[in-house]
This record gives sequence, C-alpha cells and structure tokens, in this order.
Amino acid sequence: MKDFNPVFQIDRREFIRINALTGVGLLAAPPVWAGEEAMEWKPAELLEGLRTEAGGAPLENAVWYVAGKENAGLLYTFPKGALADAAYLSADLLVDGNRLAVFLMTLQEGENGPRFTLRYMNLTEVQSRLRFPLVNVNMNRWRLEREGAWLKPMCGGERVDLREVDRLTITILHKSDEPLRWCQTPLRVTKTEPPRLTKPLLTKGPLLDELGQSTLHAWPGKINGPETVVKLLTAQKAAAAGKKWPESFNRWGGWKDKKINASGFFRTHHDGKRWWLVDPEGGLFWSTGLDCVHPGIDTYSENLEHALTWMPEREGDYKAIYGNRAIDYLKANFIRAFGPEKWRREWAAIALSQLREFGFNTVGNWSDWSIAREAQVPYVRPLSTRLRRSKMIYRDFPDVFHANFKLDALDYGEQLRDTLDDPALIGYFLMNEPTWGFSREAPAAGMLFNTPACETRKELARFLGRKYGDNAALAQAWNMQATLEEIAEGPWNKRLTPEAVKDLTAFSAVMVNVFFTSLSEGCKAVDPNHLNLGIRYQGVPPDWMVEGMKSFDVFSMNCYQKRVPLDTCRKVHELLNQPVMIGEFHFGALDVGLPAPGLVHVRTQADRGKAYRVYVEDAAANPCCVGTHYFTLYDQSAMGRFDGENYNIGFVDVCNQPYVPLADAARKCHERLYALAAGQAQPYTDEPEYLPRLF
Repeated sequence: MKDFNPVFQIDRREFIRINALTGVGLLAAPPVWAGEEAMEWKPAELLEGLRTEAGGAPLENAVWYVAGKENAGLLYTFPKGALADAAYLSADLLVDGNRLAVFLMTLQEGENGPRFTLRYMNLTEVQSRLRFPLVNVNMNRWRLEREGAWLKPMCGGERVDLREVDRLTITILHKSDEPLRWCQTPLRVTKTEPPRLTKPLLTKGPLLDELGQSTLHAWPGKINGPETVVKLLTAQKAAAAGKKWPESFNRWGGWKDKKINASGFFRTHHDGKRWWLVDPEGGLFWSTGLDCVHPGIDTYSENLEHALTWMPEREGDYKAIYGNRAIDYLKANFIRAFGPEKWRREWAAIALSQLREFGFNTVGNWSDWSIAREAQVPYVRPLSTRLRRSKMIYRDFPDVFHANFKLDALDYGEQLRDTLDDPALIGYFLMNEPTWGFSREAPAAGMLFNTPACETRKELARFLGRKYGDNAALAQAWNMQATLEEIAEGPWNKRLTPEAVKDLTAFSAVMVNVFFTSLSEGCKAVDPNHLNLGIRYQGVPPDWMVEGMKSFDVFSMNCYQKRVPLDTCRKVHELLNQPVMIGEFHFGALDVGLPAPGLVHVRTQADRGKAYRVYVEDAAANPCCVGTHYFTLYDQSAMGRFDGENYNIGFVDVCNQPYVPLADAARKCHERLYALAAGQAQPYTDEPEYLPRLF
C-alpha cells in the first residue's frame, strides 16, 4: 500500500565483479532504432543470486530464472537514446509456486545518475504481461492500473530523461524465505502499445473455488463446501443479538466510569496529561475501529474469468455479486445462506455483532456507515476529493489558485449535509493518502515538469518575483538559467538545482496550506458539529506541510509499523496542538491460504493476535493518541482486489469465519482499553516474531 524507494544500485566495479562470479559473458548491446517498430532485448547479465534453469518454459521464448535472495535479477545495457523514441516496455512472465514476490524494474542514467523505479507483483501459476508506458518516467503517476495477473505497478525513484538512460535492471525487491522461480520472455521495446492478455495461461487450473477460497493452498480451517458456509452463517445470525461490548463501555463505547461536560457530539479534550475524544454524552472515548465494514471482498476478474471455478448468471439470484471488473464471493456466500432479498440485512446484523464481539467501538473508514448511523454506533466517514471543476496539476493535486478550485472548495462540505445532526458521527476524513505525498519531489516541482499552463504556476512566478525581483537575480539564486516567464508558463525540462528545489518546496507549503485550509473551511461552513479528522497521511509528513494541517481537529495517519511511534505523536502535539488517530494498520501471515501477509508480517494467526495487542495497547497508553483503526474487517481476495492486493489482513475470511486467535486477542485488549489510557494498567509486551517485510 505504500511506496518504497530501494537503495540497490550497481556501479561499474560491481558489474565487473558480478560478471566474473556468474561466468556469463556480456551480450552485445541492442541496436538503436533503425526504423523498426519493435526490438527484443535479452539480459546482458545475471546479477548475483540469480541463476537460469534448464527445461522447457510454459511461455514461448521464455527462460526459467531462480532467485535465491533479494536484489538478484537481470541487467540490460544499451546505448543512450535507445529508449528515446519508444512508447512501451513489455514482457510476459509466470511465477511458480503460491507465494507472491515483489519485482523492481529500474531505469537509470549512467552508473550514478537518476533512477526511476517501477515496482510490481504477479499472481502465481498464471501468465501475466508487464506493459509499462514509458511516459510515466515523468513521475506524474504513482500507481498504474492493474492488468490481469500483473499486480499493483507503482512508480518511484526519480524522474529520468530517456535520452540519457543506458541501463535497466529487473530485480527481486521482496520475496518469501523460499527461492523464487519464474520464467520470462525477452524484454520488448515498442513504439506502439502492445496488446493486453485476454486469456492468460493457467498452469494449475482455476485459482479460486466456488466459495472464493484459493485452490493453490491447503490450510486448517479451509471450508469444504457451500453447506458448511450456510450452517456457519445461520449460526452467526442466531447468535448476533447476544454479542455485547466490554463491560467498561457505555452506550457509545466510551468510558462508563468517567464523564465530563457533554456537547451532544464527539469532540477532543486534553485533561492536562493526555488527549481524549469525548462522546456525545460526555464520556471519555478512545476510538478502536475496524475499516471496510461493508459487504464485499472484491475479486478482480477482467480477463481472468477462466481462473474462477464458479460464476453464476449475472441477472439471476446472484446479480449483486458482480461489480466493475470484479466478482464478490463474500456476498455470494451470504446470498447462499439468506437469499437475494434478505442477505444484506442479515449481513449488517452479523457484521455489527462481530464488532461488539471483538470489542470495537467504531465503524472505521471505507465502511457502509449507513448501518452504523441506523444502529447509532460511532463511525467515521471519508469525503470524496473528486473536485468536479478543478484540473489536477500534479498527480491528484488541484490547481488551487484557479477560481474553479475556490468554487469546488465551497461545494466540498456539502457532502456532510446528510449527517449534519447525527451524534454517532465522530468526524470525517478530507482524503486518504494523497498520491502526490508519495513523491520524492514537492508538488510545485512536479507541477513545473508536468503542467505547462495553470494558475498555480503563474502564482509561483509571482511568488518568486516578489522574492527576487527580476530574472537575473532568480538565475543567480537558483544557480541555473531560469526566467520568471518560463516558470509561469510553457514546457519545463531543465534539471533543478538544490537552490531551486528549496524555493519550490517553500511554495509547495503555500499550495498545501491553500488546499487543506480551503477544504476545511468548506466543511466547517456546512458542518460545525463534527471533527475534521485530517487527511490520513501515509506516515509522518515533512515539516513544510505542517502549516496547512493546522486547520484539522485531529491529525490522522496510516501507520504500518510494529508500534505507533511515540516521538512522532509528541511532535504532532507540539506543532499542531492536535491528538493523533491511526487510520490504518494491520498484521498478516502466510498460514491460511492467502498468497501475501500484508505490510507487517508475522508467522501465525496467534502471532497476529499478539501483534494486535502490542500495537493497540501501546497506542492506548500513548498520551497523544486517541484511536487506532484496523485495516480491515475482511481478508482480501486470493486473486486480488482492483489493484492486486491479496493479503491475509482480515478479522474474518471470505466465508465470514473469524480468525479466533486474533479475535480473542482484540477482545482482551479492548476490555482493558480505558485502564490503559488512564495509566491504571501496563501495556501488553509479549511481542511475536516479526518477519521480513514482503510488501
């Protein structure tokens, strides 16, 4: 879910050493374009840790490779300019086994020049096609679209000039502790778009059974047929009404034994020692939430329909399981149990009973919050940043100095109109993990390279004009040839000096302040009652971004670590005078039929429970933290969601079967939540074994 910029880099000396170790001679460099529409490149070298394997590969012209360690891979070299007129890179590949790995393609200018990276994964035992549009080296996109079994392609590193790129590597960024075996065709360089795969090869037949479970794995607890699922769900419905919150919770999930002044809505409070939320009746409240409480585990199925064992008629009883390029086996299992008319109502009753049973007091982000509103269970909601009038000038950053953005900001808060008076709503998130935040460069720099004309570029020129006065002073300060006129408008291809980057970062702070403050004001104008929970930033924001965050009531971040970092929370408190809420975290394992464990990896389901307790109990004892929301209620599909994530991160599986060790650990944790927050109990410290990160 998060970007990662690896440190692996090969220089000439290391290249010669690896060449000697492997005993493979350097192939002749591929030719520069000579009128051809396509070229095929074979690797010039195998990097240390990679070997080839004899035997026929299932893909035509493919070679079997085996990686014994991370950073093993393939090196391609070519003359400068060989990619200058190209449009796409492509190759077909097939990964053996049932564990995912992360590949990293790197394009680099010389031995020590800038490096662009493309990170991706592939479903196992099914053919996939890498299709990379080279225009994306401009860094204007972070994540590309999934295509079939080619999963979660993400751009990182630095912008490169294709006229200067002379080497390419495909390496293994992350893998399990087993050797990674895959076959791959030569790299194809084309001036036109290569075709998509419409029916990829399956080497071991369909990948999912009729219940949505993996066919490539076997594990204890795997359900053996629809009848068992129906019995399970029927029993869960019968028991739903008897599930209760922990005894220490009041009707809102707040602290039964501690009340202060009530406002009728959720608010923040600092008691001199720590931050709290306060529930509508004045109870001190610490938010423990589950994200994605909605009936759905989407399986991306476009051009992968033949990888499914069972697909019912689209217009029959199972019509509800079909979505945009996806099929949903969780819904199918509920329809099996309760029929096409009643399944959603019964799902809601069971889902809310599971939240009570596990001890959660908040329906988290990405949820069907209408069921929480109806049941008056505390919830949060996300707002959409699809600003209908505004042009995006760098990734998902809008032209904030254009009049259209001002109009969009005024309308933005209207999304809150339907929950304006609801006391169960804790607050709203303005956005989630803005993709411009994953870039190494600040938004003003990204805008300069990617948007030839916009109002924010004109404002940048005015900003620099006020600082430097004229072009000569600007060029001297930036230590490069630059004019205010070419900054205001037109194509920009010049490399930026450190001095230029410093000014562009300073202006990015202005841009972010306008962006965040305008949206916050639009929300408060419509809804003064509920908390502005911020933007769910992907970790710790840079200092230049902080000023714009002063318009929030709570600083929210997604934090995929062993614990919430105390120093970060203290810094937020000092800079913003706001409490911290964790919008996402999770722990996963490889022991229950999913090919990937999630972002933080432990060995077993029991270890997931230990990791949960360590994380949440430590956060509850943190005086700056007011809540943690776990991502997610449900596992992801073994075939992957819209972007390809297929993690064991749920409290329940695709058959709605709870992971008992995790559920029991969460209940024990939540029963002592308020004692921990008040300093009356010490946090759980029995850490599990945290395994190397795979994603």
